[in-house]
Amino acid sequence: MNSPQIKHFDYIFAGAGLAALMTVYKMVLSQKFENKTILLLDSDSKKNNDRTWCFWDKKDSYWNSIIAKKWDSALFADENFKRNLILKPYQYNQILGLDFYNFVLDLLLKQNNITFLNEKVIDINELETHVFVRTEFNNFTSDSLFNSIYTKNLVEAQNRYPVLQQHFIGWFIKTEKEIFNPKQATFMDFSVAQKGNTRFMYVLPNTKTEALVEYTLFSKDLLSKEEYENEIQNYLDKLGIENYIIIEKEQGSIPMTSFPFWKKNTKRVLNIGTAGGWTKASTGYTFKNSDKKTTELVAFLQSGKELKAFYNKTKFWYYDLLLLDILDKHNELGSTIFSSLFQKGDSKLIFKFLDEETSFLEDLHVILSCPKRIFINALFRVIFNT
Repeated sequence: MNSPQIKHFDYIFAGAGLAALMTVYKMVLSQKFENKTILLLDSDSKKNNDRTWCFWDKKDSYWNSIIAKKWDSALFADENFKRNLILKPYQYNQILGLDFYNFVLDLLLKQNNITFLNEKVIDINELETHVFVRTEFNNFTSDSLFNSIYTKNLVEAQNRYPVLQQHFIGWFIKTEKEIFNPKQATFMDFSVAQKGNTRFMYVLPNTKTEALVEYTLFSKDLLSKEEYENEIQNYLDKLGIENYIIIEKEQGSIPMTSFPFWKKNTKRVLNIGTAGGWTKASTGYTFKNSDKKTTELVAFLQSGKELKAFYNKTKFWYYDLLLLDILDKHNELGSTIFSSLFQKGDSKLIFKFLDEETSFLEDLHVILSCPKRIFINALFRVIFNT
């Protein structure tokens, strides 16, 4: 009996998350890959609103039509002060996961050269002339493979580069009384008990009675579900919210690390998304960074170079490593660092810095607003460890 023929594709994407879908979407828009066959593999059908992405921007983008909400103002607070941040020329934007999936897949599934299969990848093997991919049901080969399946054990098995988590539970609630200011997002509210960690509340109001209220930590260890939700309830009590209903819940844990993922890239296999270190290590923000990286990647693919050449370590990698080193050794200092940054700093410059678009002089202006001794000590640790 003959074995079934293994189907070959020019490009295979193992995992169809944000980075993969963004990349293929821009490949289609470029019209430079119409003669290339592309396979997207993911065990999830992308038919659920499984996450929310937020990012700041000062210009329209591909995603303008699916932005669910925009804010021109944000609140930063800790136990000692509150500051209203005027974001212009930036806006803080929210995109719902399902809106993104529907928008991108509406285009991709119309392309004759693109196949999307709901199959889990269980093996990837790079050979000299191609990459072999096995799923639960089929075998495939490709010239190039883009992997966005994050391997937790790989990152956490080493101790040279700190690994923290941005972990959270959020409630989408509807209140009986008008409580929220729909024109202002609460970016970080560190007035909650820190308990030896970096803990804050994050509030995204859609109307005066509807908002996402999220309890977030930057730390190593996750909490029990009850602890997150008790803190959300305490915060709602502090806001004077008595009668409300929970419309929906979200929960997540995003790795925060400067682990050198690029060292795992090869001639034919490129790690992308969180698996490629595309998540902004110091903040956990993913959408904006992935938007930039995918644009760079689509241009790079047209060069014909080997995939391992797609890498550019910048000064911001070192800045992120410094902050993560501090939070790893002294997690309780997060509130102090972010408060010193936002209490008097220029919010436009801070967002520009976090977008990795600042000059070295602008970098110094931002960094020197933070506690100097803390960062100097971290600098010496990083110098002698990297």
